[in-house]
Amino acid sequence: MTAPMQIHFKHPDLEGLAAVEGKIAIFVPEEGTLSPEARRLNRVTKGAVARAVESKAFEKAKAGKGIEIGYPAGIAAEAIMVMKLARRPEAAEARDAGAALAKFKGRGALLVLGSSQRRAADVSLGLALRAYEFDAHLVDKADDTPRQDTVFMHNKPEELAAEANPLAAIAEGVFFTRDLVNEPANVLTTDDFAARLAAMQELGLEVEILEEADLEKLGMRALLGVGQGSRSASKVVVMHWNGARGTDRADEPPFALIGKGVVFDTGGISLKPAGGMEDMTMDMGGAGVVAGVMRTLALRKAKANVVGIVGLVENMPDGNAQRPGDVVRSMKGDTIEVINTDAEGRLVLCDVMWYAQERFKPSGMIDLATLTGAIIIGLGHENAGVFSNSDTLSNDFLAAAKETGEGAWRLPLSPAYDKLLKSRVADMKNVGGRAAGSITAAQFLKRFVKDETPWIHLDIAGVASVSSETSLAPAGATGWGVRALDQLIADKYEAK
Repeated sequence: MTAPMQIHFKHPDLEGLAAVEGKIAIFVPEEGTLSPEARRLNRVTKGAVARAVESKAFEKAKAGKGIEIGYPAGIAAEAIMVMKLARRPEAAEARDAGAALAKFKGRGALLVLGSSQRRAADVSLGLALRAYEFDAHLVDKADDTPRQDTVFMHNKPEELAAEANPLAAIAEGVFFTRDLVNEPANVLTTDDFAARLAAMQELGLEVEILEEADLEKLGMRALLGVGQGSRSASKVVVMHWNGARGTDRADEPPFALIGKGVVFDTGGISLKPAGGMEDMTMDMGGAGVVAGVMRTLALRKAKANVVGIVGLVENMPDGNAQRPGDVVRSMKGDTIEVINTDAEGRLVLCDVMWYAQERFKPSGMIDLATLTGAIIIGLGHENAGVFSNSDTLSNDFLAAAKETGEGAWRLPLSPAYDKLLKSRVADMKNVGGRAAGSITAAQFLKRFVKDETPWIHLDIAGVASVSSETSLAPAGATGWGVRALDQLIADKYEAK
């Protein structure tokens, strides 16, 4: 997988500033007060830093943005970034500042002078997240020079390193998700996906792979119907993290994360238009997020019991493919009339959700899926859609999403939408028409949630992969949800 940038935290060394190669960054608050290290850098550059701070450009710059001084006199460094940032900024401002430093850094060495920066750990997270590159399939890379590390000078480097360590685990989890979502479908087959998840056993996760024969015995015919037209075998992968051992939460049931893992979605017999179909490599985004969260929990040794379960299928049209009008029986026992084979994600999720509840009786459950185009019409690429049967769980998640800066917006559920799912020949249809398409999809899934299970459905179709860069990611897979879900678990389900 793509490895996050290495960031080393060290005590300040002002004597050697003139000889530092690569690039240097310093933080200056809005009022323009220079820190001791900024004053030192100003002296060796013959006043260049002070001139930048006194400029109109610095005055107009927003928090987390700065001025670049190219090839300053008096030092070996090729550039200095004078970053406008308060000593105690908001977390989002600090992360954005880190992201700006990642773009400034490029592939060369970077020295960050942040001895008194109170949000240095968040700066380091933003720096790591924005430095992501997916170039696994580029033979002729634009820049094939090795990426050099970053040194962050701070007055308390040991404390900063301890604070940044769990954030480095989050960055690795986000990178794992991004790699999975960015991979082409001829590489990330259901077999390859399952193998990548099984490899996380070396981190302490318990990983179990259920093959088609196992799924048939369990009665997961809704899920199996989706993949029956593909040469890639359908699978369910169970990842279990028992991190609460030895704590007062050791005997608590796990929190469950469920992911839709359609490694490629042609739409099946209800074939999608050719234009844009290449983007359907990202239709396993929900499973990718679940995998990234489980990796993060294992890396930071989270004191929580969490189970991540993903349904891995490929939706292809062939002579054995599921047809519109077919009726399938779910693991729960309900029958479903398949009106549109391109509404396949809910058929995968409903069986995996029921299995999770039957086997683990979780304390709560969240499913994630790139489920509907309608959610993009409603919320664009800024927010995921949140649907829930629990105000408490929903509010907890929305608070975690806000804290981590990942957009999420709650939408309604209501029995009034159930009439749109009525079928003449089965217990329900798999689609309810164009009206309220995201809501009827969530209402379908709600039928497979037990009354005693607090549950959220996250429709991430608009946020899993985007065509232009975001504040913390280049164009492509974002890794949305890894940070918010990790925060939720840390806040509400982890032993303190």
